Amino acid sequence: MRRLLLVCWALLATPAWAQTLVVGIDSSLAAALPAVVRSFEAARPGVGVQLVPAAAGALLEQVARGAPGKRADVLAGIDAETASLGVQRRLLVPDLRSAFAANTLVLVVPASLNLPVRRLADLVRPEVVRIAMGRQASVPAGRYAREAINGQRLWPSVQRKLVLADDESAVLALVAAADVEAGFVYATSAAAAPAGRVRVVETLATTTPIRYQANVVAGSAQAALATEFVAHLRGESARAEFQRLGFGLP
Repeated sequence: MRRLLLVCWALLATPAWAQTLVVGIDSSLAAALPAVVRSFEAARPGVGVQLVPAAAGALLEQVARGAPGKRADVLAGIDAETASLGVQRRLLVPDLRSAFAANTLVLVVPASLNLPVRRLADLVRPEVVRIAMGRQASVPAGRYAREAINGQRLWPSVQRKLVLADDESAVLALVAAADVEAGFVYATSAAAAPAGRVRVVETLATTTPIRYQANVVAGSAQAALATEFVAHLRGESARAEFQRLGFGLP
């Protein structure tokens, strides 16, 4: 009887959504999106949003591999390059107003290590052996990091030191654990890291502005609701939440 009651309670506690919108999000937005999702759901009784975090490039490939009806309805937090590629491959619906938030790239080091790293140029020092960076093919932060490194013509000197990660959150974890001597992450991620684990040494310039975009997935069975969600990301309540967490506006 006790087990039956527990099962019944679990069923009652599970939201009975009449409609579920699946949103693939870049992992760097994992902490920011839940509050934005709650405000979207609150205005639409019976609608639930399922967030699927991953690197932007991996999300696009999931859309390419998934059968219609079994893939995300929206990709949010992707960069301009990923969005453009998705539109070219007819996987995403074009949207010239798709940018909804902005960020900056920072160089971080483990707070537990006493390293002589004060700026990007210090990565060439012999004390720096391992530098974490997202894979350029799939992680936007990795591409932005390459731009920052190229801007100071340091790529030949640091390339052999790179430890490549599958997403930006993995880079932050490597730095926080002092498994590497430095890493490239977004400013908002560094600010949200556990207290006393990482230290920001420099805010970096990138050739491409760091903007988060959102696009409806082509062929979504819930295109109208997906379009509403993309518009919600640009709305006042969402903008206020992004700003509260340190994101910029596009």
